[in-house]
Amino acid sequence: MTIFTYSRAYAAAFLLMIGPVTLQAGSIADAEPVLRFAVLGDAEPKPLAEFPGLASTVDHVNTLLAEQPMDFVIGVGDIAHKGTLIQYDNASLELERLSLPFYPIMGNEEHHASVARFLHYANRWNADKAHIGNARYVIEQEQVALVLASPDHGRDFDNSGVQWIAEQIDHLHPKPVFLVVHGAQVGIFPENADKGIRNTTFDSVTRKENLAAIISGDLHMDMDRVQHSKKIGHVHYLHIPALERTKIPDETRHITMFRVVSLYADGKVVVDTYEAGAGNTPLERHDYRFTLFE
Repeated sequence: MTIFTYSRAYAAAFLLMIGPVTLQAGSIADAEPVLRFAVLGDAEPKPLAEFPGLASTVDHVNTLLAEQPMDFVIGVGDIAHKGTLIQYDNASLELERLSLPFYPIMGNEEHHASVARFLHYANRWNADKAHIGNARYVIEQEQVALVLASPDHGRDFDNSGVQWIAEQIDHLHPKPVFLVVHGAQVGIFPENADKGIRNTTFDSVTRKENLAAIISGDLHMDMDRVQHSKKIGHVHYLHIPALERTKIPDETRHITMFRVVSLYADGKVVVDTYEAGAGNTPLERHDYRFTLFE
């Protein structure tokens, strides 16, 4: 296990928040976030190992960085279709251009090859920026922590994988946690309710009181035609759209998008969505906001 620790101090005040908070669109206009990171979805193009969506997204993130400081970029897995060398190599031409550290996890596609191959390329993408020593790891910030958990096989977890996640969240308590997995649990997104984490012991993770959000991809959903962000129980589920091809509800239209998560000192979380290459104004129709803990 590799833990990236940015600060050990944290504010327990998040847990003292009571009652729902309604966020107005302009309420944070004059504030600077204490943490901001971009999230990239699945790539794994086919039949050709060509990455125009990834390329435009990397360009956009680098441009956006000049306008609004960001801390890092995370990836929800499935960069390389079937985990092949040509897919990894061609994706590397783009990901090596990221100005920020890139923290990816494996998806079901990377599991067609090996964890060793994934780690080799993850560190190639992060030359002089970060070191990734394991397929599961933690990024700990002052106000929040991210637990990044590659699946044990396909898109699912063994009991040992679920236990690892649960232990990290317990260790971080009472600090709020954003959990990054390749696919959410089956049924969370009814647009493809049969696809996702099937291990029922994962339910114990979702009951952790300091789990604030689960960030996932896998489904390649069209943001304009699905419910991409929602709250179930006390946990917020954030879908990250695919970069190269859309599958749900159908394959007739693809728009490359990525998301940016901003956390403010008072616990407000703003999730913006950008169309890659289409300017630095987030798409208002996909704006999603919540507060730790509502």
